[in-house]
Amino acid sequence: MTWVFWGAAAIVFYAYLGYAAWLWVRSRYHAKPVKRAAITPQVSIVMVVRNETKILERKLRNLLELDYPGGRSNVVVVSDGSNDGTNELLAKYRDAGVRSILNPESRGKASCLNDAIAAASGEIVLFTDARQMIEPQAMQLMMENFADETVGCVSGELMLGDPESGEAVKGMGLYWKFEKKIREMESASGSVVGATGAIYAVRKPLLVTVPPETILDDVYLPMNVVRQGYRVIFDPRAHAWDVADQGTEREFSRKVRTLSGNYQLLQLAPWILGASDPLRFEFISHKLMRLVVPFALAATLTAAMVLDRPIYRLALVLQLAFYALSFLVVAQMKRGLLARMADAAFTFVVLNTAAVVAFANFVLGRKAAWNR
Repeated sequence: MTWVFWGAAAIVFYAYLGYAAWLWVRSRYHAKPVKRAAITPQVSIVMVVRNETKILERKLRNLLELDYPGGRSNVVVVSDGSNDGTNELLAKYRDAGVRSILNPESRGKASCLNDAIAAASGEIVLFTDARQMIEPQAMQLMMENFADETVGCVSGELMLGDPESGEAVKGMGLYWKFEKKIREMESASGSVVGATGAIYAVRKPLLVTVPPETILDDVYLPMNVVRQGYRVIFDPRAHAWDVADQGTEREFSRKVRTLSGNYQLLQLAPWILGASDPLRFEFISHKLMRLVVPFALAATLTAAMVLDRPIYRLALVLQLAFYALSFLVVAQMKRGLLARMADAAFTFVVLNTAAVVAFANFVLGRKAAWNR
């Protein structure tokens, strides 16, 4: 059991700290800066929506008001079987330059993305979602990266919070800050494993057909860009804003879907784990290791219960105390160091519980559907 404890502990350490430390060293001593320039390629902004009347008009105005030269961009929106007035709303913006494709039946986001890509006329295709608001200069900043011929995909930065009060620093906001730092270091010395679904852009000739029912198009498409010999970079200057806290239940469902998508990728694109994938090591370290963490945590807890030495007893007490700390969130503590620690512990537990549910979905063959 000694080897079980230390082996499992090593997995947890590497997933959250070891890989980050390796990236820090690589980005410091083997940096690959991007050669930016002020360019304005033709851009097609594409978006898939379904029953989004409450937020769609605000998003369309946001896209049409982006700070980019007139006539150098267009908007393509695919309505996936909407029946709540979304199609009528899109018709109002036809004269403003918004092209809409109205699918009478729901076919799923992946199939609709293929429709949008086929209809896109720009040199660059920018992907976004209905809920998040893009800052006015974001698209122009992203396009500067395409002056570097080695760059095939650019991911913007998703900010959780609002522009006036700033980004959230607790819960999912704290986790997201850590995740973005990982992506920033990956980008500084190579390529990012995936992009931010709310705001990312790809050279159109590099886009491939997205398999039906694909959950993570923002990983599948960028990984195919890298496969073709181009870089996927992260630009923290280009911001899109989203709500920091959408409720524990909704955040949990979203995380289960995302983690289920990582399992699905292994089926859709088995080459990801092959020698031909330039990002195989990064994909395993960034994506797959985190799927293993909950099982490694269970192994360390079990081994600590069995092993009879002070160091393992201490490890057992610390683990139990950490999990107990997460339940303090239920008490809705608002301030203080203990409240911040409890919030971080709760987020950690939620994320790893979601990983277990995603694994169960994978084993049982349950599909995580695209939700609004």
